[in-house]
Amino acid sequence: MNAADPTADPDPRPEPSERGDVLHRLPGLSDADLPFSGRHRLKEHLMSEAEPTPRRPSRTRRPAAVLLAAGAATCAVALAVALGGHGSDGRGPVAAPPEPAAVRLLDRVAVAARALPAPALRDDQFVYTRTTGHSTALTETAGGAMEASRTDESAERWLSVDGSADSLVRTARGTSTEPAYGKGAGTLGSPTYRFLESLPTDPGELLDLIYADTRRNHGPGSGSTTGPDQEAFVAIGDLLRTMEAPPGVSAALYRAAARIPGVVFLPEVRDGAGRAGVAVARVHDGERTEWIFDKDSLTLLGERTVLLEDSAWGKAGDTVTSVAVIGRGVADRAGQAPRP
Repeated sequence: MNAADPTADPDPRPEPSERGDVLHRLPGLSDADLPFSGRHRLKEHLMSEAEPTPRRPSRTRRPAAVLLAAGAATCAVALAVALGGHGSDGRGPVAAPPEPAAVRLLDRVAVAARALPAPALRDDQFVYTRTTGHSTALTETAGGAMEASRTDESAERWLSVDGSADSLVRTARGTSTEPAYGKGAGTLGSPTYRFLESLPTDPGELLDLIYADTRRNHGPGSGSTTGPDQEAFVAIGDLLRTMEAPPGVSAALYRAAARIPGVVFLPEVRDGAGRAGVAVARVHDGERTEWIFDKDSLTLLGERTVLLEDSAWGKAGDTVTSVAVIGRGVADRAGQAPRP
């Protein structure tokens, strides 16, 4: 079994007063600027969260989604209607609507992303990303027990802009190449920059596209244990972390994520590089997947997965996966340092 995690965080929900305080200190929009008709209900809900509410007793096993406090449920349902929410996974209880505090943060992040300049990229160039962090692997011992151990997930990646050239990946385990997708190719699971440019910038249309894929591969009858909602959240996170998308698409991805049931807000989180930030998260099957943002710039710092229950992967509170983005850029050749 792996050692106790120094970043252990067994309590999945922050105090309500912390949440309101952190949101008010973040840069960006006021409530009146939020682009949906539920903004006034959102303001009322956030103000109500500033008053502490009694914690519910802990349970042996948590549900697949974090439920909002009873006093906020009516507001959250109204907000979900205003947003045109999606769901559910088609298995078990219906997930709670996206939490208003998470919607507010994601909208601020979207505005910040949309304001960034669009890079001028040539088809023969490479999008560079450098990450640091760890994951967890399970291995079977001689006695037949499963043992968890950490693996180094630090990496440098050079991904072909249009998919016409092989991509290069350097990790602690060595250097490898990934075959070219083919010019003009790319998918949600294996995107190129040109593919990302082709995605719709309307959040609803983009989320419909993502759900069409996750329902096909993770819906009822697929044999998947995660379900479309969780896979949609993971798919968007992977797209945002793997490659810096065009500004309009990045903004649409964040606003699409704000419509996924079960998304919640966390006011204090640290990424795989030790940087403090704020986060949105989603709970599924005893694990909480978090996207972490810088409190000042609202740029994506990375993501992590925290156990909420003891399992073969570790103890409740252990961070089983944590990957931080520490460098992005554009290079003329695979393996070459990105342009300053």
